[in-house]
Amino acid sequence: MRSMQGLRTHCGHGAAMLGFAAYTGGWIVLRQRLGRPRPAPPRPWDLLLTATAAFRLSRLIGKATVTRPLRAPFTRVDCAGAPAELNESPREEPGRKTAGELISCPFCLSVWLVTTLTGARAVWPEATSTVTGALTALTVSDALQYGHSMLSERAGH
Repeated sequence: MRSMQGLRTHCGHGAAMLGFAAYTGGWIVLRQRLGRPRPAPPRPWDLLLTATAAFRLSRLIGKATVTRPLRAPFTRVDCAGAPAELNESPREEPGRKTAGELISCPFCLSVWLVTTLTGARAVWPEATSTVTGALTALTVSDALQYGHSMLSERAGH
């Protein structure tokens, strides 16, 4: 029984890797079909915006209470996490475990999100810069909220 479960997990992970390869290839095909030139190498600022945006978006999709309905078919709630976040585990049913692992893990989501933002930057650079800038501003805003809460608690308010 245990080996069959491991085989299903490996098959699920293999399918996810194939899906990721196809998804990445899809961005390349889209860029070529739209006739966009090969993008210039990213500047350090672009890397910082992409990384920060992927971080924030991965937390929003993978952990936020407000996005729980997206994860519900694939995960179960274990407990509350950081403020406005949930800690979840993937459902064990076949076909849901790998999806549950991917959608509830910010680290796993970040791979897909960085690929999405990189592909989008190659196809729609201005719009992608706007989105990564907004998500970066949201990340800074969240950090300020946490900082304010910690200072207020320390001051006894």
